[in-house]
Amino acid sequence: MRTKEFLSKLEHDRVVSAIREAESKTSGQIRVFIQRGKLNVDPLIGAQKKFHRLGMQKTRERNAVLVFVAPRAHKFAVVGDTAIHEKCGEEFWQRLVDAMRAHFQKEKFNHAIVEAIEEIGKMLATHFPKRSASSNELPDEIAEA
Repeated sequence: MRTKEFLSKLEHDRVVSAIREAESKTSGQIRVFIQRGKLNVDPLIGAQKKFHRLGMQKTRERNAVLVFVAPRAHKFAVVGDTAIHEKCGEEFWQRLVDAMRAHFQKEKFNHAIVEAIEEIGKMLATHFPKRSASSNELPDEIAEA
């Protein structure tokens, strides 16, 4: 699918609202990134590179999560920083990706992303609850490039 077509179907306000709602209960940070054009590497590698380029490894508690989507390549990945990865383990990420894949295959793009954000938010809230000193360290808007 062409990225432009994917973006036209993506409900930006709904996604941003889901991020804000999830982050209201945690010190964790969630971002969504849409890769424009071709993806010439494995989506997990692309997501890890983008995670670092976006400075997501610089959060105070190392608990940021990136949902990376490359519509033209029909690929996606989810990357969590070290602290959240240690808490939830590989099984959580696999369940999350499997659920997203099922929604993407039915072209329920918004549902896939929003549900993933909600699940990530629950996991972050469990292990990194919101504190009075918690602040929003990263933008909530969908990033594209």
